Amino acid sequence: MRDWLERIGPVPRGVAAGAVLAAVAGAVAAAFISSNSGTVHGSSVPGTGEAVQPVQVSAAELAKLPRATTFTSVPAAPSDPAPFRVSSGLVVHPLTPRVVYAGPGKPPIAVLPATELGSPTWVPVVQGSNGWERVLLPSRPNGATGWIYAAGATATQLDTRRSPYLVRVYLAARKLSVFLSGRSLGNWTVAVGERRTPTPTGRTFIMASLAPPQPTYSPLILPLGFHSDTLTTFGGGPGTVALHGWPDPSVFGRAVSHGCVRVPAAALSVLSHAPLGTLVLINR
Repeated sequence: MRDWLERIGPVPRGVAAGAVLAAVAGAVAAAFISSNSGTVHGSSVPGTGEAVQPVQVSAAELAKLPRATTFTSVPAAPSDPAPFRVSSGLVVHPLTPRVVYAGPGKPPIAVLPATELGSPTWVPVVQGSNGWERVLLPSRPNGATGWIYAAGATATQLDTRRSPYLVRVYLAARKLSVFLSGRSLGNWTVAVGERRTPTPTGRTFIMASLAPPQPTYSPLILPLGFHSDTLTTFGGGPGTVALHGWPDPSVFGRAVSHGCVRVPAAALSVLSHAPLGTLVLINR
C-alpha cells in the first residue's frame, strides 16, 4: 500500500488548474473507445452463479454515449443507494476507457475515461455483484453511479487497489476530519458554501489533483466528484466542488464559499497525501 500511495497520491504537481467552483475550467478531450467496447457483461444466471453476457454495443452506439467526466451529465445513471455509508476503500482505475452500465445486464449509459482533468481516473467502488463493481461517477447529477465489469478486464485495462484514507466534512459544525486506516489524522475548522450556494451533501471522492503554476488562493486544488446544486457553471467551468486552501484565515468557521470547502494549510497538507478516488463523506 505504501508503494501505491507514493505512486499515485499525491498526483505529481504541475498539472495546470482551471476554474473549479472556485477553480476548474476548460475542456477535456473526448476519450477514445478501447477494444473492450464490444465486450458484453451481465448479471448472474439464476441458479448458476455465472455472469450473463449482456448485449453487444456497436462502435456507433458507443460513440453516442456521454463520457463520465466533471463536464458531463449522465441522466440515466442510477443514484447512489447509500449516500452516507462508508465504503470498503476499494478504488478502480480504468487504464483504457471502460463502458459504464445502468446495472449488471442492463444498457450502457456512459464511458469512463482513463483520465480526469489531467489526473488518472480513480473512482471508489460502493457495491459489488458477481464480477461487477458499482462505482461513483464524477458527472452530474450528484450521486450518480454506474456499473463496470471488472471480471472481464485484464491487468492492462483496469487497476484495482484500496485507499486507506477517509475524509469527512460536517457542514453545520464547519469541520473537516481525515482518517488513515481508521486513525484520525486531524480535525480542522473550515469554510463551506453559503446559503445561496450550499456545499452538496452525500458520498463523493477526490477526483483530481491540480497544482496551479501560479497559485492565487491555493497551491493545491482537489476537485471532487460533486457539483454545485445551484450553479450550473462557475468561472468558466462546470461548477465542480473542490477542497482547497484559502489565504485569509478569517473565513474558517463560516459559510461563505460558492460550494467549495476551504481548508487551512495544515489540512491541505494532510489531504495532499490522500490517493485519488478516496471517499469523501459530506454531512449536514
